[in-house]
Amino acid sequence: MSLTAAIQIARSALTTSQIGLQVAGQNLANLATPGYSRQVASLSPIRSNQSSEFYIGRGVQVDGVRRQINEAVQKRLWNGVSDEYAKSRAYDINNQLESVLNELTGFDLSSELSGFFNAWSEAANLVASPTGVVEQGDRMASFINSMREDLGALRRQLEDEIDGSVVRADALLDEIAGINIEIQRTELTAATANALRDQRDALVTELSEFIDVTVVDDRQGNLDILVGSTPIVIGGVSRGLDIERREENGSLTTRVVVGADNEPLPITSGSIGGLLDARGSTIDKTIEKLDSLSSELIFRVNSLHATGRNASQLTSTISNLQVRTPDRTLALNDPDNESFSELPFAPNNGGFFVETTSTDTGATQRIRIDVDLDGLNSDDTSAEDIRAAIDAISGVSASWDSEGKLTITADPGFEFSFADDSSSVLGVMGVNSYFEGTDADSIAVRAALIDDPRGVMLGRSVNGEFVENATALELSALSDEALTALSDGSFSEYWRDHVQHVGTKTSGALTEANSAALVRESLEAQRASISGVDADEESINLITFQQQYSGAARLIQIADELMDELLAII
Repeated sequence: MSLTAAIQIARSALTTSQIGLQVAGQNLANLATPGYSRQVASLSPIRSNQSSEFYIGRGVQVDGVRRQINEAVQKRLWNGVSDEYAKSRAYDINNQLESVLNELTGFDLSSELSGFFNAWSEAANLVASPTGVVEQGDRMASFINSMREDLGALRRQLEDEIDGSVVRADALLDEIAGINIEIQRTELTAATANALRDQRDALVTELSEFIDVTVVDDRQGNLDILVGSTPIVIGGVSRGLDIERREENGSLTTRVVVGADNEPLPITSGSIGGLLDARGSTIDKTIEKLDSLSSELIFRVNSLHATGRNASQLTSTISNLQVRTPDRTLALNDPDNESFSELPFAPNNGGFFVETTSTDTGATQRIRIDVDLDGLNSDDTSAEDIRAAIDAISGVSASWDSEGKLTITADPGFEFSFADDSSSVLGVMGVNSYFEGTDADSIAVRAALIDDPRGVMLGRSVNGEFVENATALELSALSDEALTALSDGSFSEYWRDHVQHVGTKTSGALTEANSAALVRESLEAQRASISGVDADEESINLITFQQQYSGAARLIQIADELMDELLAII
């Protein structure tokens, strides 16, 4: 081995130790940098040359500077982040919903329902006046309106969060696609772009906070991103994200689609997945329950109130329902009859009685109006048929006003009332009603009753005899009636069951959120143990490379001295 070869070996050691010092220094400099992956210089001996009968090495070389990373752990961490954010958002939303429901506080819907039916019970016992019944109904209706408004505001908040999250996720896809291009361009020289790869991993981590992602390394420098089996980033191209909203069965649905072709994305996790699931299974479900309860309450109370009467009967009444002109001659059960088909309740086959009384003689007549809705032939009853049948009764007249509402007026010297409505058509149309509206958003005590509570019907005809408190008794008893439309439960039971479901779901969501956080923390610890920078280890590396550098420098010095001695001899 020549002195020149020795110097070359020392030179390689100097170069390698300098690179090693830079790598260790870079690691220490990024000791607290989030998402930084520890870099490792890979060293190997340079292939030996034969010197006489020996093979002696030619020094050391750096094969590359690679990131210390476990791809399997990294992918599990991305999944853990998505799961944690989904569970966390689900808990937050359920917790906010519980605050809106405010159950078991005395200022809740259960208490309002109880107060409403108690007001009818007190009126039946002649303890409360019609004014108290109207005030309690108005209070309950206002409470329901307010709760429905709060639920709508919470839903709009979720929609806004979904919009903002999708916009940010879409921007992240663009950034990831751009870095894919940069990495490919940078690694054309075979060097690994560690800083760019760390930056891309950090972007994927942030993306996983919004959606659940599947990451595929194509081994050419690109990370392809998929949701389920649908690609959203392919190499340097982002297919983008967009939001599609559409009306389905009277409710607004929201879904996230691929911007390039509107293909729906099966997002099940991340904050967007959590928001979409909570909006549908929690907020929308609660709105649906509240609307169903309100609709059934309106229908049942109005049906009983319509056939109620007081000692003095009606001289006029007007329906709540506005019937469009084309719908008046269509059967009430015709799917094309929009005035009735869009209601949450419907009439059925049966009939009702109209009772008229002469104020002069006291003579009373009782006429039955048949409502044929059996669907067996083409002569099913229309709204116009009902109007004409009432108008044909001596002592009353019926007509449509300019808004399409059925107006019934007693002739001079007459008064009238309704009884025994087995068809529920009076309740559906809101004739002589207590409530206006059709759902939680529109429920209200009829304006005419607020102006004059004496219009509240507390009595009714029972077997042809007037009973002063019969309607109040029936409405009071309605609070405990099991109703098919409310899953065979009473109003209070139906609402209480849903509130308990929300409470159970909130408790479960908290447990799941805490569990997901622990899993994510465990995965982060695993990643840190592999990819994190250890200050002590890097300090040892600095000393090692320093000693290597010093040794190589000493070798060059010795070889130089020997060379000088050789030249001096010559």
